[in-house]
Order: sequence, then C-alpha cells, then structure tokens
Amino acid sequence: MKSTFPNSQTATWPLRLACEADVPALETLIPLSVRSLQAPYYSQAQMDAALGPVFGVDRQLIRDGTYFVAERDAAIVGCGGWSRRRSLYGGDASRAGEDVLLDPEREAARVRAFFVHPAWARRGIGHSIMAACERAIVEARFRTVDIVATLAGEPLYASCGYAVVERYEIPMAGSLSLPVVRMTKRLEEYGRMA
Repeated sequence: MKSTFPNSQTATWPLRLACEADVPALETLIPLSVRSLQAPYYSQAQMDAALGPVFGVDRQLIRDGTYFVAERDAAIVGCGGWSRRRSLYGGDASRAGEDVLLDPEREAARVRAFFVHPAWARRGIGHSIMAACERAIVEARFRTVDIVATLAGEPLYASCGYAVVERYEIPMAGSLSLPVVRMTKRLEEYGRMA
C-alpha cells in the first residue's frame, strides 16, 4: 500500500500566520503532540502537569503576528513561532500581567511553542517553521535567539545550529519538574537587513 505522506525531502509546507480562529485547533493539536512525541522523554504525570503552564497556546504570539501554522488539506499539522517578549515558554493561561518587549540590541529573541501532529512528525515541518522564524527575527533586528527546548525538541534545534547553554528543570505542580535545555544561536551569519 502506497503511503499518502509526502516525501520529506520534497515536501513543502505552506505556512501562514496564526489567527484567533486557529486557537481551538491549536488547543487540540498541542496535547496530541505532547502526549505522543514527548512520551519517550517525560512521564505521563510530567506531561499532564506541563500541559497549560508549559505547553499551551500563547495568544500573545498570535496577536503579535509571530506564530506560524503549517497546513495540509486545510488541517493544522504543525505550529511554532518566535517572540520579541520576555517569556521563554508557556501558554498565556498561566501568565499574569503584561509580557514586556525585549530590546533587540541587547536581548535575544525567543523561539517558542513548536508542536507537530504525530502523524506528520519528522517530515520537515519544524525546519520550515524555524526558517520562517529566523527570517522574521533578522528582519526585527535581533542578533541572537534563545530557546527553552524540551528533550524531544533538542535534536531539531541542534540540527538548526542552536548550541546548548544549560540544562535545568522547570518546577511544576505536585512537586514535579520538567527537564529542559536552554539553547542559543547568533543570527549574524544571515546578514543584517536594511
């Protein structure tokens, strides 16, 4: 039986900026992605505690026009974005107060909230979204990018040239914690845009 999935080397993923109308689809995709793709790295209890506070929709990214979705046959199969704001991770449901803007001359942009539908994993969606994010980050005149990566996401970001800065754990409810990796990259090799 022939696979209906596109060849990962020839696939193109039409990306567009997410809008408020996408929130219900994102709220379905994120837990599905987490429970499948993060399962080799985190316990069920860790994933359950992280859904919402760590893994969740951040409407500020959507309002800022920095969150992308990848679609296939009118369904969202991946999402991810970048931020010019202070938060390193997490959905907006757990954030209190304003998320202040960063100074591109002194601070790093953030790459945030990448999730892919399990049926479409490892087909280039993450790389496509990362390329779009990095182009936008350069246009916004940031020189560096920081990521708080999950253990599952670390190989993707490493393949995109991000270096490990530190490993630590995010404290969560129920005395649980989530091991993560802070990674960084300088984008000057892309050249400064006028």
